[in-house]
Amino acid sequence: MRSYVVENFTERLVTREQPPLEPTGTEVIVRVAGSGVCHTDLHLQDGFYDLGGGKRLRLADRGILPPLTLGHEIAGTLERVGPDAPIAPSDWDKTYIVYPWLGCGTCAPCLDGDEQLCATPNSIGVARPGGYADECLVPHPRYLVDATGIDPTLGATYACSGLTAYSALRKVTADRERDVLLIIGLGGVGYSGLLIARALGYERIVVADIDPQKRTMAQELDGITALDPGDPTALTVLAELGGVASAVDFVGTTRTVEFGLAALRKGGACIVVGLFGGDVTIPLPPLVQRSTTLRGSYVGTLQELVELVELVKRGDLPPLPVEALPLDAANDALTRLRAGRVSGRLVLVAGRDTAGEAS
Repeated sequence: MRSYVVENFTERLVTREQPPLEPTGTEVIVRVAGSGVCHTDLHLQDGFYDLGGGKRLRLADRGILPPLTLGHEIAGTLERVGPDAPIAPSDWDKTYIVYPWLGCGTCAPCLDGDEQLCATPNSIGVARPGGYADECLVPHPRYLVDATGIDPTLGATYACSGLTAYSALRKVTADRERDVLLIIGLGGVGYSGLLIARALGYERIVVADIDPQKRTMAQELDGITALDPGDPTALTVLAELGGVASAVDFVGTTRTVEFGLAALRKGGACIVVGLFGGDVTIPLPPLVQRSTTLRGSYVGTLQELVELVELVKRGDLPPLPVEALPLDAANDALTRLRAGRVSGRLVLVAGRDTAGEAS
């Protein structure tokens, strides 16, 4: 069984070969058909998150240490199951998306269905081996969402890119017909957010991105207004539209959060999703006087993933642009993502690249 592993923070992934995984108890082994490449993987490769002001959140301080097999966007099929796994004969014919955001399973958030908010997370592809591999071990089949009929290359992206965007938009309270919804950042998660917002019925959507190609891509969709947040007239345009009821920031830098907050009308909310890093200083009197809300949104629940997959199966959600690469191109995929040379999502698929990569 082959996997690509972070053996040392800040270094390239290396290839590992090991015997096939053996499940015990309720565990199941998923044969990976697609594993999405996410910005979180870059943070895991680097070993930290930028907190702004020269401060870093070091993964080692949170007990996340190499070796790490990356990949939390996983789709595939059942390969082997443990003796106690509740699997029916018909389950072997299905394609699954793996819900990766696992917790301890016993605390109040976990019992309430909010495992992504567990104080001791055990996420696949973060704290435990992920999908940059031929196979992935999942502790229980309840974390497998039936995605039969969905291309696994696309389906893999729903485990994070799609789920994160869907969960953030579920937190938006704006009127879907009347109010302006601002989406900041059109990377893989942000573009997913744009498509999902349209599928949910938001009619007045404005997107903001510094990349003209991404703005053009958004404007190819009917009824979308696209702005450059660096343009000094951008906030004036938004004010003339009546101000923003809700801004969803899929970038998460100091500048993007400040732009989102500045665009809000009274009573507006800015929901921060991206993890690029930084910090903001907010004057308190205007926060109160304008009744502004600033909140974060982290990935999503298993139930929300089920809802998102149903939205896809109904045909209400157009596919996110994806580019498939062989698993052996994992390092190249991370390099491209780090350089901002990705439109949509990169997904690693089964099969070997005969050209290979240096380990």
